[in-house]
Amino acid sequence: MADANALLSTCSYTEKTGRALFAAVADLGSVAGWMSFDAGRHHSAQQLFFTALHAASESGDKALGAHILQCMARQMAHLEHYEEALDLVSLAQYGARRQATPATRSMLAALEARFQAILGQVEDSARAAGQAEELFADVHPDEEPDHMAFFDEAELTATIGIAYQIATKHDTGHGRTQRAETSLDLLGRALTLRPEHRVRSKAFDHLGLARPHLTVGEVAGAHQETQTALALFGAIGSKRVGDRLAELHDEAEPYAAAPEAAELRDQIRSAVTTAA
Repeated sequence: MADANALLSTCSYTEKTGRALFAAVADLGSVAGWMSFDAGRHHSAQQLFFTALHAASESGDKALGAHILQCMARQMAHLEHYEEALDLVSLAQYGARRQATPATRSMLAALEARFQAILGQVEDSARAAGQAEELFADVHPDEEPDHMAFFDEAELTATIGIAYQIATKHDTGHGRTQRAETSLDLLGRALTLRPEHRVRSKAFDHLGLARPHLTVGEVAGAHQETQTALALFGAIGSKRVGDRLAELHDEAEPYAAAPEAAELRDQIRSAVTTAA
């Protein structure tokens, strides 16, 4: 990124070439920022995302800018700044409203569903989830920009599944059970759709499946999904996955008297400590 920015600031080029160069640097910055985020280097990630966002603005590619904003939103949510995350999604939706492709609009709606659920706005979350699914029906992968290649049906389904999983925490009785079942169905479907090389995403999917099991007291199901997530975590060493495992460890505390829950917590603690 430093070398690329040095070229932009010291070389001469036509306006058309300059826009293409800035777009390339913005795309590079989003990837570098995401790598830093996944490694837990949050300050570095934020700097890279801001640099990438500036480059996207210089390129005039508002859809690419929206993609970078959603990366920033995911990081804010990971750091538990949920209102800021939702604000970034809203900014992306507004800024790219004339240039955004169906995949971009669907992705942003799916993230809105997730962040609304975190904030307890379950009806708004369900509305956004439905909108994301409707928008995805218009997606033609060969007409989407390269930076949107990651957002396939598996990613959409997983994101909405996580939104429902989070919403279970804000519901009780039959509603909670129904949302948990919807979450399990969606996340299970996402897993079947995931390409084999998306190992990190699969780890998140299995963790997503473990959490609604735990929410409704099905410790055995949570234990089984966590075993798979731990095996995948050992293969990739993602700090993001490690943080989600630590959250699951804390969420399992009320069930610690059950042998499977106690074992689940011990295994998570051991895996996360070893990775650190």
